[in-house]
Amino acid sequence: MTHAALRRLGVNIDHVATVRQARRSPYPDPAAAAALAELSGADQITCHIRMDRRHIQDADLPRLRDSVQTLLNVEMAATDEMMDIALAVLAQDPHGRHHRVTLVEERPGEITTEGGLDVVTHRDAVASAAARLQAAGIRVSLFVDPVPDQVRASALPGVDMIELNTSVYAENDPSDLARIKAAAVLAQGLGLEVAAGHGLTHHNLPPLVAAVPEIVEYNIGHSIISRALFVGLDRAVRDLVDIIRR
Repeated sequence: MTHAALRRLGVNIDHVATVRQARRSPYPDPAAAAALAELSGADQITCHIRMDRRHIQDADLPRLRDSVQTLLNVEMAATDEMMDIALAVLAQDPHGRHHRVTLVEERPGEITTEGGLDVVTHRDAVASAAARLQAAGIRVSLFVDPVPDQVRASALPGVDMIELNTSVYAENDPSDLARIKAAAVLAQGLGLEVAAGHGLTHHNLPPLVAAVPEIVEYNIGHSIISRALFVGLDRAVRDLVDIIRR
């Protein structure tokens, strides 16, 4: 099997919930979007339950856990509140699946996640959260900037993956590919799987896939949901699956 065949696409359905919450209506349903994304080739469904609940709500998580046919990847801050939610929902999968939590940095008032988790500064807290999640059968990844010190600090018991923050590259800085590549190689050498995400689109994804074959998973949301307004969710997902598996 080729490296390309092993690459996975995680479709983030947060912004389906954003549209729903704009009217506080029961639709559009992020669980319905998740089902269509899976039918279109998504390998997992990603969502971010934020402290301000601006899109995904607590009640969405059990519904997603039960309806998603692949795996559910829940992004969240490493707070006591979020740990309680993860342990209550993801450790009780009716099919015995081991879903994933990706621990992220979260700041009040930010429009979107502004940077990677500072594992160097908060290593003890992150290690404690990872240990609790792993003990409950939940896989753990950390969303970090492609910085050597952060990557090294992420090699913690219970953490099997890091997701590299691609925002600098995605904001039209192709030179950041070298930094992402170096971070991915380092992580792989530490025994960590490498994912990537933030700001990726069908325009900037192909050079990243070609330059950094160490990346095995891509988590993409805003650009998929935005493009789906014009071409449909099925095509928006399939086009990205085609790119990462070339």
